Amino acid sequence: MKHKVKGRKFKRDTAQRKALLKHLSEAIILHEKITTTTAKAKELSVHVEKLITVAKKDNLLAAKTIHGRLCDEASKKLLKDIAKRYEQRNGGYTRVIKIGERKGDVAKMSIIEFV
Repeated sequence: MKHKVKGRKFKRDTAQRKALLKHLSEAIILHEKITTTTAKAKELSVHVEKLITVAKKDNLLAAKTIHGRLCDEASKKLLKDIAKRYEQRNGGYTRVIKIGERKGDVAKMSIIEFV
């Protein structure tokens, strides 16, 4: 039984999984729309929404937390632009749109973007 076990493993160890989510988070924050597999998009949505919720608090602890999890450019954009955009919104900052299958390995693909 998998009680209280959250998240997907993606057949990677912990360090690789954290690095994957970090780089995907940076990509979506910088570009505001990326194409990836559906499983990665769903997991990324949870990760990014937590980051935005922390960034909305707009205090020193929030800034240090965001800066520790993202690169400089992405953390600045998240704190100054994206968090301000969603001040009045209580969650649901991202949208996952399924676009079909990839030709090579027939993986289910999705677009993840900010609402």
